[in-house]
Amino acid sequence: MKNLIIIGARGFGREVYDLATQCDGFNKEYTIKGFLDDKKDALDTFVNYPPILSSVESYTISKKDVFICALGDVRWKEKYIDLILQKGGSFINLIHPTAIINSNCILGKGLIILSRVNISNDCHLKDFITIQPFSAIGHDAHIGSYCHLNAYSFMGGYSVLESNVTLHTKATILPNKKVGHGSTVGAMSLVIRNVKPNISVFGSPAKKL
Repeated sequence: MKNLIIIGARGFGREVYDLATQCDGFNKEYTIKGFLDDKKDALDTFVNYPPILSSVESYTISKKDVFICALGDVRWKEKYIDLILQKGGSFINLIHPTAIINSNCILGKGLIILSRVNISNDCHLKDFITIQPFSAIGHDAHIGSYCHLNAYSFMGGYSVLESNVTLHTKATILPNKKVGHGSTVGAMSLVIRNVKPNISVFGSPAKKL
């Protein structure tokens, strides 16, 4: 039995805790050991959660530890995942039982896939991706490492997110379009042409801010 440790004890960390209790591996493959967070009092006003063990920087990894990263900002997510990887830690996937993943999909490690996500055929998801509820990924889509897709995001067939991309709530990427590394697509925006790296776009059609 592995000991799951959640990186981040703020709002999304508490959501991921509940996700972990709802996944098939809970109490079969892993139990939940606690959180890592440098804000020691992050859970002081909440009940029924496991403890904050320490900060990521201070934590010493034990043999049975496995990790998941519950940070919504892709920059901080990459930073703290890299710290755990440098210490020799390993990550698991948390995939809600209601998520649908169709044939021939390639899944990386450290994935967080919440309820009622639909991932169509022959998609490729790299490492440390978060997909929030009710999102839909079209066939043959590619999602790069560290991406964060908020609720009701949509990607059409053959669309591409390079690494470290954020899609805010109800963002839509039309088929065959690409969003470049580090870019952000605003809430309810419609991407009808390729988005360059490291910019933010918003609107329908989405334009650079």
